[in-house]
This record gives sequence, structure tokens and C-alpha cells, in this order.
Amino acid sequence: MDPMTILYAFLILAGVALLFGFLLAVAAKIFYVKEDERIGAVEKMLPNYNCGSCGYAGCHEMAEAIVSGKEKKLSKCKPGKKDKNFDPIIAYMDEHPDEDGAKHVPTV
Repeated sequence: MDPMTILYAFLILAGVALLFGFLLAVAAKIFYVKEDERIGAVEKMLPNYNCGSCGYAGCHEMAEAIVSGKEKKLSKCKPGKKDKNFDPIIAYMDEHPDEDGAKHVPTV
């Protein structure tokens, strides 16, 4: 096999890889979605069993619902009921309102 053929094949594959890498980088910048930092903070305060007993797929989705104001009752979290440790979440949500100033403070 001719060494130039191997070189051309290598250069073509390297060029295609660079092109796709560049396109992926551009797409990551264009389609970037910023997640509310409060979701991660509330998720860390939940028991993180991801059991789904609250009606959500896991603790991350429960945290999303709490931050967005869709979920008002923290007592839906069955493992959290045993700990009775919802006060940090209530205090955090009271201290950190939405960007527009609206507060979504859940209850027990």
C-alpha cells in the first residue's frame, strides 16, 4: 500500500474530526441552558433517596418543583418526614427569591 494513500486518509479523518469538534463546541455555546443555582442547593438539602414517593422522578425534579413554586408541600417527601429537617429548605427559599423578587416559600 502506498504511504501517501495512508497519509491522505489520515489527513482527511483528522480534518473531519476537527470540523465536527468545532461544530460541537459552537452548538454547546448556542444551545447552552442555564439552570437555576437554587435547584442544586435545595436538592442537597433533600434526603437524596431518589425514591419517587413524592410523585416526582427523583430529588432533582422535586427540587425543581420547589424552586419554581409548583410544589408547596415539603411533606410529600416521605423520607424527609422521618427526619423533620425541612427548616433549612424553607429558610433558604425565603432568603433567595426569584430574579423578579417573587418568593416561593414552601410549607411543611
